[in-house]
Amino acid sequence: MKKITWLVCLFFFPLYNFSQQNSITINGEAQGSTYHIVYFDEQNRDFKPEIEQILKDFDLSLSTYIPISIISRINSNDPNVRVDKYFIACFKKAKEVWKNTNGAFDPTVYPLVNAWGFGPGKKLKIEQKKIDSILEFVGFKKIKLKGNKIVKSDPRVSLDFNAFAQGYSVDVVSEFLNSIGIKAYIVEIGGEVYAKGKKPNGENWTIGIEQPIENKESVNPVKAIVKLENMGVATSGDYRSFMVENGIKYAHTMSPKTGYPVKNNLLSVSLFSTETITSDAMATGIMVMGLEKAIVFLKKHKELQAYMIYLDENGTYQVYETPGIKAIVSEVKE
Repeated sequence: MKKITWLVCLFFFPLYNFSQQNSITINGEAQGSTYHIVYFDEQNRDFKPEIEQILKDFDLSLSTYIPISIISRINSNDPNVRVDKYFIACFKKAKEVWKNTNGAFDPTVYPLVNAWGFGPGKKLKIEQKKIDSILEFVGFKKIKLKGNKIVKSDPRVSLDFNAFAQGYSVDVVSEFLNSIGIKAYIVEIGGEVYAKGKKPNGENWTIGIEQPIENKESVNPVKAIVKLENMGVATSGDYRSFMVENGIKYAHTMSPKTGYPVKNNLLSVSLFSTETITSDAMATGIMVMGLEKAIVFLKKHKELQAYMIYLDENGTYQVYETPGIKAIVSEVKE
């Protein structure tokens, strides 16, 4: 699945060899990006074929870039389509986050994503009349799940789970590893990460968060180091996927209220929770909210931890951290 919401790269620091157990590493391509999985297994089993089949089935459910996927058939109003477990999980999580964020997170922005040129559809010439016409069929209240069927109040309503599907795919692979008895692993798909347990020598899994510097091609310098254990993290930012027209920068994150790309002083949001799907969806919702509303929201949702990088009124990089972040995140000294 090609992810239209490019999330900040979270990458592995070098892994070491351990005498207790050998680590097994699986790398590959999926969802228009890459994946990296490391786990410890006394039987030294290679699960790459099983994992790649899981990711293939996942795409056939949720990729808007595959015309025959379940979500594509729903968007084209195929009367015979039935949803599967992947779609149902995403729909229910999206509804939950939509309600919790007061509509800041809304997967029905898909027509806007296409109109602005950030999706598989043809980019449109942006005019206020065109945006207003699209907003008539944007809104999660216009679509419902009844059994294994989707019901729309307007046939033009369409869905895009790309803002959090990669986070969910991390959870799906993690659930597979849990089911076969793997007790220490880290799964990264397209920058979203979940880590379980610790390495055999007692060390935490370690990843890095980039500095939010505009850069479409390569990895930026490390801003902070994160120690993960039984936790998922996703980062949403506006400096990877953007366009510049007539000297104006437009980021990929859409406001479901205005129909325009979000503009605020937040540069990146790294969101930590027990599920990567939640981290991914909430990171997107918080980017839409902006810093002030995000701080109020996070104070009410203490089950979430966040590391947010923003620009102050002087154009200087600043960081907002929720109370639990200092125990797991340390900034890299320049």
